[in-house]
Amino acid sequence: MKLPQHVAIVEVGPRDGLQNEAQTIALADKVALIENLATAGLTRIEAGSFVNPRWVPQMADSADVFAAIERRPGVSYRALTPNLQGFEAAVAAGADEVGIFAAASEAFSQKNINCSIAQSLQRFEKVMQAAQEHGIAVRGYVSCVLGCPVRGKMVPTQVAPVVGALLDMGCYEVSLGDTIGTGTAGTMQQLLDELLPRFGADALAVHCHDTYGQALSNILVALQNGISTVDSSVAGLGGCPYAQGATGNVATEDVVYMLNGCGVDCGVDLAELLRAGAAISVALGRPPVSRAAVALAVQSAPI
Repeated sequence: MKLPQHVAIVEVGPRDGLQNEAQTIALADKVALIENLATAGLTRIEAGSFVNPRWVPQMADSADVFAAIERRPGVSYRALTPNLQGFEAAVAAGADEVGIFAAASEAFSQKNINCSIAQSLQRFEKVMQAAQEHGIAVRGYVSCVLGCPVRGKMVPTQVAPVVGALLDMGCYEVSLGDTIGTGTAGTMQQLLDELLPRFGADALAVHCHDTYGQALSNILVALQNGISTVDSSVAGLGGCPYAQGATGNVATEDVVYMLNGCGVDCGVDLAELLRAGAAISVALGRPPVSRAAVALAVQSAPI
């Protein structure tokens, strides 16, 4: 199948990546990461989330992050907002766009946000109304599209109603999250066979974790089916606090390396991206998870 000529990368490292770190990360390191990612050419960056700090302590300083970053023209600095209060805080901080999130799994929704899927969607109605009034775009996220840490394997017909509900609310795009990374090329294709006839490729993105080393193959299947937006996390940062053993998102370096090899433009300078990943990894005191970063570092090391 033909691949898209251009793929947009949504960089989620500063939010989805860092939020799962146990150690306190300095404000300066968060700001430097975001600015380094923008320097590398990433134009869609999740800079933080406005959630209850008791749930996600690492994101408690998101307003300070938004205040401190030096914004580049053409870059969208985004925030995750679970409710109207979070939305209002994001707007006050100057977020260019917001994201709302629901689960395809009823059990995971109860465990993750302590409410049913229907209740979570109802909460977002006020957010969508406020976003429309402020002229702010809203992106939707659906977790557990290929597997649930509580219930196991998901079936595509469980995912479609949640995706449809978010799009009907006014989300311009819905990101399909393989939260625990159990998906394969086969199950991704089955999911897209269910969703694409109903919603179209332009309304969908993919958000793949790499627990079983399947993220790149799952992304390639999505690209072959016409999806042209991919979420990824620099240096492979992240995980899921509610999914034991789930590794971070696929590393942005690995996605860019694959796209470059396929002749697909993504507008990202791989060398600058490697520097951004190396810098945050040093701040965290560990090497990058990205396989491309490790391999390219070895190749460039003096013999």
